[in-house]
Amino acid sequence: MRKFVALLLAVLAVLYGAAAPVSAAPGGQPPLVLAAASLQESMNAVADAWARKGHPRPRISFAASSALARQIASGAPADLFVSADEPWMDDVQGKGLVRKGTRVSFLRNDLVLIAPRASTIRLRIGRGMPLARALGNGRLAIADPAGVPAGIYGKQALTRLGVWPSVQDRLAPGDSVRGALALVSRGAAPLGIVYATDARADPGVRVVGTFPPASHDPISYPVATLSSSRNPEGEGFRRYLISAEGKALFRRFGFGTK
Repeated sequence: MRKFVALLLAVLAVLYGAAAPVSAAPGGQPPLVLAAASLQESMNAVADAWARKGHPRPRISFAASSALARQIASGAPADLFVSADEPWMDDVQGKGLVRKGTRVSFLRNDLVLIAPRASTIRLRIGRGMPLARALGNGRLAIADPAGVPAGIYGKQALTRLGVWPSVQDRLAPGDSVRGALALVSRGAAPLGIVYATDARADPGVRVVGTFPPASHDPISYPVATLSSSRNPEGEGFRRYLISAEGKALFRRFGFGTK
């Protein structure tokens, strides 16, 4: 009887092993990544690719870089921070919250003017462009220029093109670049300023024009491991983000890489 039970258990073990999925959940803890709102589709795709390699899929929290930086400064537990600009990473690093030697700038983007897909607005982006007139009775959707990177870049561009004074009182500011994108996509704003990758991700909008690179600071995305992180999976995922394979995935979503 004991031999029969032992044989039965052995058979069951073989059958269970054959049936077990090759992607069984790994034993490590998933790292928490705080990432700029403009990275939603691309970062999720990269996280999925990392998980297919046998790692726990990272948990990702998306918001404006400014909001994420403040969360980190307030002690929010996380492993990685990916900002849509250098100044907010500077802010976090200046507070001693970035692990030394882990900060890398690895992505680039462009700034564009968008309109709802069905809109017939045409506007050539350049110095003194009639943006206020193109808005009609509507407002310009833009991420909050007081602190959100996309809004800061947008204000820089409009200022250098001599247009800011004509529209600064006609803004519809959002708490992130995706908030501005949503306003235009829903038709609640006739025009908006977002990143090129945001416009590409939303079929409800079309690009009216691209702002000249010289009209704003370079759009640069740095990533860093936070000094409070104790999860080795976080550093592993950071290295994957900046690897050739990781960058190739971001390029599929329209990002430039460094």
